[in-house]
Amino acid sequence: MIEVLVVDDDVRVARVNAAYVEKVAGFHVAAEAHAAAEALRQLEALPRLDLVLLDHYLPDETGLAVVQEMRRRGLQADVIMVTAARDISTVQAAMRHGALQYLVKPFAFAGLRAKLEAYAELRRTLDGGGEAEQAEVDRIFGALSTGTEPDLPKGHSPTTAEAVRQALVTAESPLSAQELAERTGLSRQTAQRYLKLLERTGRATLSLKYGDAGRPEHRYVWATRP
Repeated sequence: MIEVLVVDDDVRVARVNAAYVEKVAGFHVAAEAHAAAEALRQLEALPRLDLVLLDHYLPDETGLAVVQEMRRRGLQADVIMVTAARDISTVQAAMRHGALQYLVKPFAFAGLRAKLEAYAELRRTLDGGGEAEQAEVDRIFGALSTGTEPDLPKGHSPTTAEAVRQALVTAESPLSAQELAERTGLSRQTAQRYLKLLERTGRATLSLKYGDAGRPEHRYVWATRP
């Protein structure tokens, strides 16, 4: 079983998330915590914790601060951020601090289940040990990229597709190609190419914004939020 610590400042939300986790085969909720200090105590006290579902907005510290302290103490449990924090700076910081995934609230059970099943697949892959060829390395790094287009056309990068997906998922309103480019560091042309691909495959929805003059601006929103 994959042992999970559920951390959320809202007791009711923590219980709902824990109930979701228990519904996914192979996962068991070892404990819940509602503050940063409590989460760190649980991580130190419990003999084995594999995964932390971690809220960012905690009463005594942020979730990112918890991840930093975990690593400072040598606590190696994996982390999936489960939070209402949508700003790109927080998403980027979570990635830099080693969070494996980022699930934006509110979400349905299917959204969390997809993340957990992808995590379980990653664990199975890594538990095999041995050495990895490039194809296997690519599969390991792509195992948690749920929600991206699985069969990308030639010339499209899974890493870029995931960056575009994250930007759309965390955006509070539809994005133009220029706005997406600014958020991700891509060129406008590259952003437009990936947006058109996602729109064609039903992953993103296109809307038109009409200004005072000229052609309407194309704006995109992620079709199914996690």
